[in-house]
Amino acid sequence: MSPTAKSFLSSMIWLALYGQAMAEEANDAPNNTQPLVIPTATCLAPEYRCLPANSQTGDINNAPVTIVADHAEAKANEKAIYRGDVIVTQGNRTVKSDTATLRQPENIVTAEGNVYFHDGEIAVKGKSLQSNLDTEDTTLTDATYNMMCEPGRGQAKRVFKNGTTFYELEDGTYTTCPDDDDSWRFSAGKIEKEDGDIFADLYHARFEILDTPIFYLPYLRVPVEDGRLTGFLYPSISWNDNDGVEISTPFYWNIHPQADMLITPKYMSNRGLFMTMEPNYLTRAGSGGMTFEYMGEDKLYPNIDKSWGFNWRHSGIQNHWKYDVDYSQVSDISYFSRHTDSRVGSREDNTLLQTGDVSYRDVNWDSTLSVRNFQSLSPNTSVYRLLPQLAMNYYRPELGYGMGFSMPAQISKFATDNDSKPDALRINLEPTLVLPYNLPWLSASAEGKVYYTYYDQSNIEGVTGYNGETLDSTVSRAVPMARLHGMVTLEREGALFGNSYTQTLEPQVQYLYIQDVDQSGIYNPVNYAGGGYDTARLQTDYYGLFRANQFSSVDYINPANQFTVGAASRFFDDAYKERFNVAFGQIYYLDTPSNQDETSINYSAWAIESELNVNDKLFVRGSLEYDSNLSNLQFGNATVEYRDGGFFAQTSYRYVSKDYISSTIGANNLDLITEDGISQAGLVTGFPITDSVNFTGQYFHDLTQDLMLENQLGITYTSACWVIGLHYNEYLMARSNINNPAVYDNSISLSFSLLGLGANAGFGYSTGSGNALGYRSPFGLKN
Repeated sequence: MSPTAKSFLSSMIWLALYGQAMAEEANDAPNNTQPLVIPTATCLAPEYRCLPANSQTGDINNAPVTIVADHAEAKANEKAIYRGDVIVTQGNRTVKSDTATLRQPENIVTAEGNVYFHDGEIAVKGKSLQSNLDTEDTTLTDATYNMMCEPGRGQAKRVFKNGTTFYELEDGTYTTCPDDDDSWRFSAGKIEKEDGDIFADLYHARFEILDTPIFYLPYLRVPVEDGRLTGFLYPSISWNDNDGVEISTPFYWNIHPQADMLITPKYMSNRGLFMTMEPNYLTRAGSGGMTFEYMGEDKLYPNIDKSWGFNWRHSGIQNHWKYDVDYSQVSDISYFSRHTDSRVGSREDNTLLQTGDVSYRDVNWDSTLSVRNFQSLSPNTSVYRLLPQLAMNYYRPELGYGMGFSMPAQISKFATDNDSKPDALRINLEPTLVLPYNLPWLSASAEGKVYYTYYDQSNIEGVTGYNGETLDSTVSRAVPMARLHGMVTLEREGALFGNSYTQTLEPQVQYLYIQDVDQSGIYNPVNYAGGGYDTARLQTDYYGLFRANQFSSVDYINPANQFTVGAASRFFDDAYKERFNVAFGQIYYLDTPSNQDETSINYSAWAIESELNVNDKLFVRGSLEYDSNLSNLQFGNATVEYRDGGFFAQTSYRYVSKDYISSTIGANNLDLITEDGISQAGLVTGFPITDSVNFTGQYFHDLTQDLMLENQLGITYTSACWVIGLHYNEYLMARSNINNPAVYDNSISLSFSLLGLGANAGFGYSTGSGNALGYRSPFGLKN
């Protein structure tokens, strides 16, 4: 029961204390039987309406008490009796009964016949009530209770309130189902709940479905509100091809208000026992947690002795300092292929990240010391470690005439285990001046910058580029850059399909000059296969056309003498909601880029993007890059989504040409990865079958290789107080090249949850598989 039930006792105390005085005054009435009526019945708190305590004003215990009764009689120092529709109100509290009696000197209050109490948070009905005003012990018989502000109701043969310590229910029940819904309930010979506790203790507990006992436990703790308590959580059951039947029984350990741990043993019928421990903590230096995974003997992989994984993550801010750590380690490189649902760490480029950052920030400068290490998950991985990098930035945004100055700087140490790649110390400085000019309809800026970079490269023997270039052990490079950019925003009122719209036109133009400097002595992504210490070519889209550097870092600075022109147009309705936009642009080269094979190229591919919102139900988004020099499509994607009430369907398609992949990432053995680029389509949908049954599904297919990537189906039934879901998932496991046969994994999961029993109460309830590619919202309209 909710702790607010003690207000029931408080109201009865008011009835006793004030009622006696009023009854003594009634002694002066003829025959001592005249009705004592205080006509304020219209102030009674409405039944079955939630009036939470935080919505009440003032101290309700000091609010005036109003008593309505047909008859009252009293004898001083013996008893006071009210009879006939006795109603006591105090603020939001209401007590009703057929009779109410105060016995003196025992100080015992008794209410009998149709006893009812309501205070906006709980409503209780019973046959009789007795309360000792000295000890505050209270007993209510044949009680029925309903929570007003949260799900919960039940019955009890006897409710006992031991002073201010705890509640006790004999032959009690508890459920979050509405009235006349007996889908499930907890029954117990005795139910106890401490004041202020979020859990109830059930002795000789039974869990019943449709009045049929399902299981029995001598003792059970049930959450009746959100909170934390040590104990077992609900188990989960699932099945898949590799592991067989999986049964998990999580145990939660509430170590401290600032520390806890989740321990999850998982038994797999085909493999054995897999243990997971997840401690979490909160300190003045920040918050964080760890993940430990361990499997001693794996029947499916008998040649592997032991499997283990570890992750530590921490994030914190103190004054000017900021800390971030994400460190992971696993027992072997095939760990994640055997444990696909592992929660250890973050993976990137077939590596397991081991990173740490310490930052200091002040008014005009900031600095960050970073370490970026890896555990390789492939024998062929050759990603660079950053051991370490010191990044600093000084900025003065308001110099004379509105000019701004900044000085980004980096000192980076790169190392790799691949003997065919060099190591390096890199120092980079980028002094930058920016002069902005802004009007309501115009945004313009002039920018000047110098990229100065110094390299000390080692292990360079035998490293040659595409054209036989060799590396220099030490090399410095200074590359000046100048950029002029301006955008005009024009606006007009118009009509489209009979509706009024506001249309904007946003043309913009940029001139960019970057001096062509010899960079062949640097290990960069243009002259060296897989080159670049932390640099890769960026994908071009409409907004990317206006970037200065087309690469992610500074190992290669692309030369430029070019104009970029583009325009965007947007349509807004009467509520200024953006309904449609389209943007397109192209680069015009005054000097042909030096890294291009075709010497006659004068302009780049067209980049086009568009979005559409029709009546907040139909959404369309698409983008593409078309190279008119080669008369082919470089890449494109499209998404169409329809939403209406509980129904949604999103279909998507993406295409990337093989030539674009080769020119962008320079992949080796590209023929083994794809026959003709990437061409993939997918569908994600969900809709209600009935008011209680919902269907979700998704399907992704690779059109180039003609194979399924993932297929997922799920059906969920939701009632007022419970939900059950059945999900099936089939997905393509990783394969190294297209000549290998496609291998799929299948899983079936059954999820069940009792609603209203605190947070995430359920037998492993979830809405789908963690392997799912899933729904993504690609829309960016200004709504």
